[in-house]
Amino acid sequence: MQMNPNKGTQLCMSLSGRPGNFGLRFHNHLYEQLGLNFYYKAFSSQDLPGAIGGIRALGIRGCGVSMPFKEASIELVDELDASAQAIASINTIVNTNGHLKAYNTDYIAIAQLLAAHQVPQASSFVLRGSGGMAKAVASALRDGGYSNGIIVARNQSAGRALADSLGYQWQAELGDVRAQMLINVTPIGMTGGAEADQLAFPAEAITEAQTVFDVVAIPAETPLILRGRAEGKQVITGLEVIAIQALEQFVLYTGVRPSEAQFQQAVAFARG
Repeated sequence: MQMNPNKGTQLCMSLSGRPGNFGLRFHNHLYEQLGLNFYYKAFSSQDLPGAIGGIRALGIRGCGVSMPFKEASIELVDELDASAQAIASINTIVNTNGHLKAYNTDYIAIAQLLAAHQVPQASSFVLRGSGGMAKAVASALRDGGYSNGIIVARNQSAGRALADSLGYQWQAELGDVRAQMLINVTPIGMTGGAEADQLAFPAEAITEAQTVFDVVAIPAETPLILRGRAEGKQVITGLEVIAIQALEQFVLYTGVRPSEAQFQQAVAFARG
């Protein structure tokens, strides 16, 4: 990719516990294709207040926020958009002259994907996880009319609080429960993690499900997605989630919305 940064170049970044290349390649590809004087870089940090302070101090235009920083970053910004305030979780920070406003484009992506895949509202579901991304997914489900759900989370306080806030049930383990849609919102299956080769749900639960949804995007085909495909289930992948949420971030940072063809080309390039 041919980049010619100069003193007028606006910087954007991502902040993640496990940085990947998708966002970097996606954003920089679109900057080049659309002739925008921006540059994007992925970072991680052990000093979250320092990192967020650096965004403000250095005039970095935008920052994508990933696990495990989605909730802890809230107290470090100046304003929450309605999308972030309702969920109490952020994934995007936009810096306008030192004023940091946070958004949640994960919520937008989840809502779009449920509609695009035509998942019936009457579907029962089990969502595994209780962190910031789980809040976004569960909130999109609730607002989309999915009322028959269970939150499975080992963290009782977080899991029960999430379930209670949205009108769902909570339990620590899946046990014998089966559902029409299985949703993994934990790091299980993520490249580089201790559970990279594990299924987020038991094989028996996958067999009895109709839709398998994994928000993990690295790798693009997690063990859960591979098993779901092999059994002929409808699958929704983490790659689809990060592509849509990245598009909405791009628009927030630049004020420019790419065409559908430009978006698909950027996704293809980012996967390469």
